[in-house]
Amino acid sequence: MRFSTALLLLSGVQAFAPGFNGRSPVQELKNMAGDVGIPCEDECALDSFPNLPPSVHPGVLSGQAMMDLLDHAKQNGYAIPAVNCVSNSGINACLEAARKNDAPIIVQFSSGGSQFYGGKGLDNSNYRAAIAGAVSGAFHVRTMAEQYGVPVILHTDHCSKQLLPWVDGLIAASERYFEKHGEPLFSSHMIDLSEEPIEENIQICKDYLARMDKIGLLLEMELGITGGEEDGVDNTDRPVEDLYSKPEEIYQTYNELKSVSDKFTVAAAFGNVHGVYKPGNVKLEPEILNNAQAYICDKLGDAAPENKLPVSFVFHGGSGSDVSDIQRSLGYGVIKMNIDTDTQWSFWEGVKNFESKYHDYLQGQIGNPEGEDKPNKKYYDPRECLRAGEVNTVKRLEQSFADLKCQNILGLGEATEAKNVLGPRRGSLPV
Repeated sequence: MRFSTALLLLSGVQAFAPGFNGRSPVQELKNMAGDVGIPCEDECALDSFPNLPPSVHPGVLSGQAMMDLLDHAKQNGYAIPAVNCVSNSGINACLEAARKNDAPIIVQFSSGGSQFYGGKGLDNSNYRAAIAGAVSGAFHVRTMAEQYGVPVILHTDHCSKQLLPWVDGLIAASERYFEKHGEPLFSSHMIDLSEEPIEENIQICKDYLARMDKIGLLLEMELGITGGEEDGVDNTDRPVEDLYSKPEEIYQTYNELKSVSDKFTVAAAFGNVHGVYKPGNVKLEPEILNNAQAYICDKLGDAAPENKLPVSFVFHGGSGSDVSDIQRSLGYGVIKMNIDTDTQWSFWEGVKNFESKYHDYLQGQIGNPEGEDKPNKKYYDPRECLRAGEVNTVKRLEQSFADLKCQNILGLGEATEAKNVLGPRRGSLPV
């Protein structure tokens, strides 16, 4: 029997009876575990979370469930960490950290990260490697987010004008996925045309938003310039005034995009800089966001929302920022904060510390302080150093969850300790 035929028959059975994971027939069909026939137990089998709107469920969110989660963040004064990932180890560390902090998380891929996920040996003409890599990563996130029992927004990061064919390929993948599953493959995409004239930036974003809204995708757009350098984009020499958005520009953007759909967020510039800097060197001005919200509410008059926060803002370039500035921004409508530089370091630091701890066992396949004929296989097995990177990243992300007031959000309580997790030859090393 062909695999596709088997899945079709399985779906037919599930349409008439609850699946093995206890979900209703409709939920079962939209559940990744149900689609491929893998176990879905404990938190994975939940339909919703005690402390969140009923639409928010374990796994990747899109459409109304995603909007309900983001609205919950805004109403309750927290932001969701959005972590750039380039491997399944990075993704798994994010999911583990989310469950440990009883919180949602955003997993995101850049174009370069997507290409790396697809493999540097694959030709990237017409962004084929970046498209394939992001799609591959999306299926990994969809499969494992349910297993960890946490809600995830699956996002792609900065996409400049020249990279639009990359996002076109991903939206097309989501449209095909939507035809079969009733939801997009991804949750959201960022289009960063901040280097283009504002009228062009807004018009292109409106065109994309109209297409994306049809299948429940959210658009993140950028106003102003995020300083520093990331993923090959260098803004270190841009004029200082470009690092701060104006209330009039934010209102213009809000007004134009709102006429198409409410599924958008704005990465406004308030002194943000990519990269890592000594504390005090990044001059954030979160009050810019507050002023913009007040300006827009004044323009909206009686139509302004009750919470006086019409715009959902995204915080880019936060490494080295003072925690007080970060937490002040949460009260001004920031619901997502990007994290990349700090988790790059945390993963490397975990690997580095592992090498330092077991240095004498990593100099050859045979021979170590315990004897010249002693094998070192369990020390140089890649799983060991990669796990060390994961553990250190989970620890670093706990700080991010705390800074963003994004802990104990789901209402699941403390995570149960994983069992049967020993590594190479069932004798995993303590990291």
